[in-house]
Amino acid sequence: MKSAENAELLSARAISSVIRGVYPTGPRLFRLLQVYRPRICPFERLLPWVPKGSEILDVGCGGGLWLHLLARLGVIRSGVGFDSSHEAIALANGALNTGWKPDQPAEHRPGLRFEHLDVRADWPAPGAGASGGFDVVSIIDVMHHVPRVAQRSVIERAAHRLRPGGVLIYKDMCRRPIWRATMNRLHDLVMAKQWINYCPIEEVEAWAGQMGLVRRHASTHNRLWYGHELRVFVKAEGAA
Repeated sequence: MKSAENAELLSARAISSVIRGVYPTGPRLFRLLQVYRPRICPFERLLPWVPKGSEILDVGCGGGLWLHLLARLGVIRSGVGFDSSHEAIALANGALNTGWKPDQPAEHRPGLRFEHLDVRADWPAPGAGASGGFDVVSIIDVMHHVPRVAQRSVIERAAHRLRPGGVLIYKDMCRRPIWRATMNRLHDLVMAKQWINYCPIEEVEAWAGQMGLVRRHASTHNRLWYGHELRVFVKAEGAA
């Protein structure tokens, strides 16, 4: 796990290139948002924390960018994503057969599944043969869309879906400094037409600790006028 902090990083340009191949069709605005999102969201900082051959659950997966990226890069064995948007899940499923390299025939590709589901409903379980839960659960730019009263339950559900030793990757928009938080809020007002609910990172860390998750990494990343808080937790052996 320590080596993840020193891993060689892909560039945002390289990640965008992969994503461009995944979404060759569909609404133009959606495709542009996927292709250029790596320019404002530091996916290259998240990638090293996903162990090779993992089975991963992506909470609030949107159009499936994160799972499609991991699959095309050959990082994961399988992945399940869910989102409350019918349109986003349709677009994620529509990209299942695009953007693959010639040496990635269908029978050797990671298995991906996308489901329409609200974050407050029962979360998907890992596939048959999984030992005690997912290897990785990711929550990327989701928490600020969740009502404050339900935010703690997101961390609790994530912990319950992880196997002992599994990794929780949590990334959300920062609350400080104020000007960056304001730009983040304006972004969601324009793009999602939503007044977001910031969750203090200190609360996330406290909840994670109560669920038997041990913090392994903490960092803040600025991209243009956007600020990002990244936390990586590992589920302790013996945690429920």
